[in-house]
Amino acid sequence: MTVTNTLPDSELMSLDDAALADRLQAAGARITTELRKVIVGQDAVVEQALIALFAGGNCLLVGVPGLAKTLLVSSLARALDLKFNRIQFTPDLMPSDVTGTDVIQDDPQTGQRKLAFMAGPVFTNVLLADEINRTPPKTQAALLEAMQEKRVTVQGRTYELDPPFFVFATQNPIELEGTYPLPEAQLDRFMLEVMLDYLPEDDEVNVVRSTTSVSPKAITSVVTKAEILAFQQVVRRVPVSDMVTRWAVRLVRMSRPGDVHAPDFVKQWVSYGASVRAAQALVLGGKARALLQGRTHVSLDDIRALARPVLRHRILSNFQAQSEKVTTDRLVEQLLQANPVPRSER
Repeated sequence: MTVTNTLPDSELMSLDDAALADRLQAAGARITTELRKVIVGQDAVVEQALIALFAGGNCLLVGVPGLAKTLLVSSLARALDLKFNRIQFTPDLMPSDVTGTDVIQDDPQTGQRKLAFMAGPVFTNVLLADEINRTPPKTQAALLEAMQEKRVTVQGRTYELDPPFFVFATQNPIELEGTYPLPEAQLDRFMLEVMLDYLPEDDEVNVVRSTTSVSPKAITSVVTKAEILAFQQVVRRVPVSDMVTRWAVRLVRMSRPGDVHAPDFVKQWVSYGASVRAAQALVLGGKARALLQGRTHVSLDDIRALARPVLRHRILSNFQAQSEKVTTDRLVEQLLQANPVPRSER
């Protein structure tokens, strides 16, 4: 079902914003073309990564080894005219290895010693947190302020990060030894959790064929920093009808066992539901998805398409659900079915 826009003309985008929206769609196509030089298949994954990019959100990529999680992020960074840093998370990584620290330096003019801040790898535009669950929660927490507030506090002093700033983190779901579950507070700061699965046979054949012959073509930058900042602003100006916003909020509220509209299966299988950040991510991501598809309004289909990547890491299932092998994706699917569509859109 495709839902049309129901906003009055006075709330539609201006001509300048409409032109910028067209440029965003074209930029998305150019970035996708560059990624296709090294990434085969994974269309939904690429789309969701672009949604996080243009919405200004962080993205958690989850998949078994060998599915090109790291390659996707590094390739995306090369397609953008942005500074890129990578942190390989390990059990011995310290918070200062992420944020930076104060060091004592000699002043050549006065001969005196003074403290100078040495910025860590978080001071970048695109940060790849590789295997983020391999470091203890204390170090993981070093990213919380950066992910939410776009700044870092070290020794009582606050340093702003240059916009735009994104965290793309990778995680291996099958190897549990030597890993640390991400705290719920940190998971909630990832706009999307993107699941990567094995490719179809034909795509896998193409991967093997392309990676065992000549070197792939070099990826070139096709979008500037100024364009990305402008695109992020126009995404926020995309109009959304009250009906779509309310439907997204209702979907999130239904995931909470204590809510009056929570279905019986939520009360049976869920310990904690999604926060208000989930509703914000659904609407903001829906705006970015609409522009990438050449539309200047958000539909219920946009919310439905983003429900799983937005909610799957924000719903905490209980022991009964785990014992019955009820996944959060299944819970989200049942929530979508249980959330009634407004009569005007049936």
